[in-house]
Amino acid sequence: MKTRDKIILASLELFNERGERNVTTNHIAAHLAISPGNLYYHFRNKSDIIYEIFLEYEKLVDYYLQIPDDRPLTLDDMKFYLESVFDGLWAYRFFHRDLEFLLDSDERLRQDYREFTNRCLVAIDRIFLGLTDGGVIQRQSEELRRAMSLNVWLVITNWMAFLKTAHGTEMDSSLSTKRMRQGIYQVLTLEIPYLTAEFYDRVMTLREQYRPDLPDNGI
Repeated sequence: MKTRDKIILASLELFNERGERNVTTNHIAAHLAISPGNLYYHFRNKSDIIYEIFLEYEKLVDYYLQIPDDRPLTLDDMKFYLESVFDGLWAYRFFHRDLEFLLDSDERLRQDYREFTNRCLVAIDRIFLGLTDGGVIQRQSEELRRAMSLNVWLVITNWMAFLKTAHGTEMDSSLSTKRMRQGIYQVLTLEIPYLTAEFYDRVMTLREQYRPDLPDNGI
């Protein structure tokens, strides 16, 4: 593996474990047993590393949210989309933990994230259309479908922040892939009013697989 790729992977690991603001380029270099000068040969500063990590995350989500053009979507497709997106959140969790700070710190990142958000909203809207064609979701007006897409996006991008406040942890000691995927329960809850009779019971059964185990919340 090239040194540049090692720097990106090590940075992602350290940012996820310790929080981006607690990791310096010296920490990254020491973790890799390379000199700071070697690191700066590949990246001018930490912001450049974060930006490259975001580009990798962006490509991953874009890949996950590809929609087939030759068939309607199924319940299995919906499960795949949701699990893939929440697993991506887990793999790049530092980014959403410090999102506002990171966007304020880098104009490139702020612009790219805005475009990324718009693409994701379009993809979610297309997924709802595909699920409508597949008989899972009732047909809705374009305005309502777009509002549903935005609500889903808000749950996805804010789920980790909610988990941290709900469990009262400063870092990620209580977080896990399982808890991250429990956000799927909330997304499917948003869809309940729009399910077709044919798929209602199946979606509710699927939803139970992700029921959150939050403390003292009555869910």
